[in-house]
Amino acid sequence: MVLAAGLGTRLRPLTEDIPKCLIPLAGRPLMDWTLSWLHEAGVRECIINLHYLGDKVRNFVADGSQYGLRVQYSYEPELLGTAGAVKKVASFFNHPFFVIYSDNFSRWNLKKLVKVHEKNQALATMAVHWREDVSQSGVVELDQNGRILCLMEKPKPEQNLNSHYVNAGFYFLDSKVLDYIPEGRFCDFAFDIFPKMVQAGEKIYAVKMEDPIIGIDTIEAYREANELATRLVHSTGS
Repeated sequence: MVLAAGLGTRLRPLTEDIPKCLIPLAGRPLMDWTLSWLHEAGVRECIINLHYLGDKVRNFVADGSQYGLRVQYSYEPELLGTAGAVKKVASFFNHPFFVIYSDNFSRWNLKKLVKVHEKNQALATMAVHWREDVSQSGVVELDQNGRILCLMEKPKPEQNLNSHYVNAGFYFLDSKVLDYIPEGRFCDFAFDIFPKMVQAGEKIYAVKMEDPIIGIDTIEAYREANELATRLVHSTGS
């Protein structure tokens, strides 16, 4: 599932007329990068949630056939959050699946999530990356085997967390995760679901990313992502 319903308020004026997932990176809409990336990871079916300017996303992606995907849509009159959005379309998932935050840009190999997930028979597996300043991120503490011991969203300095690894917004989930998500209300994976799963003793693992990732939530971050995309185009020709 690709989460693409956000308002993109911190990216205005870029997002006044287009949704955040369609902002251009090196001449290609962000969603174009995302869906091509998912196809490379072996995905063939995808559902995208919509809210702000959703018709523009639907018109651009259409049925997804240009990406080798079968794409469906879930419209949210009211935003449901990252986990609530997945719960709304629970019937779509009868096997393990990716959840991708569409405003995070990377070309990291998503198959690494699947490999670690299957090796550890995990209920959920998350990509994480190292960040110096973790105050505005979801911090993840791991044991020596990569199992997640604690998740804390936007920690305060006095909480003295020892980790600099943060949630990258790319997950591979067993469909049993849906049992932890309440029906019909706003719910977030990082704030609500993953901490509850850790407390319950569920097996949640992390995979450390070695490739760049940029969360496109400010104009400055957008410029960085555009520069990264431009370098990728020049280095690969794609």
